[in-house]
Amino acid sequence: MSGTLNKVMLIGHLGDDVKVTYFEGGNCIGRFPLATNESYVNRQTGERVTNTDWHNVVVRNKAAEVCEKYLSKGDKVYVEGRLKNRQWQGEDGVTRYTTEVHVNDFTFLTNKSDSAQPSQGGGQSSYNQPSSPTQPTQPKQAAPQASSFVNEDDDDDDLPF
Repeated sequence: MSGTLNKVMLIGHLGDDVKVTYFEGGNCIGRFPLATNESYVNRQTGERVTNTDWHNVVVRNKAAEVCEKYLSKGDKVYVEGRLKNRQWQGEDGVTRYTTEVHVNDFTFLTNKSDSAQPSQGGGQSSYNQPSSPTQPTQPKQAAPQASSFVNEDDDDDDLPF
């Protein structure tokens, strides 16, 4: 196979509020740390061990504004995107490196009782960032509940369930 794949899917908690930076021309970029945990029981001591990994998450334009408005520190979120490595020169002259998750799709997983959050079923809302900046941005529709998959044409079925 000659193709390659760069895809990341994470479910975690925000380590801080979303910080948005605006640029000339109306574009913006949002950044926030995302914590994912791994838990296991140490076989020798019997105690539960939890390891936390931190990820630098980047969202752009309308997605950044949506995240800034509805996400806050501690909220649980699903993000999907790709890894990007970046380097820059620090003020001290040292070259620094970082790895970021550039998000193109996300779903809020924290159920908020705040009526300001858009509700699209189950207390979750999704957003799919468009691939081109000229395409209008629209929230992705949440999956319908299982009961809505019933087909009314199958009423004469002999199935016991």
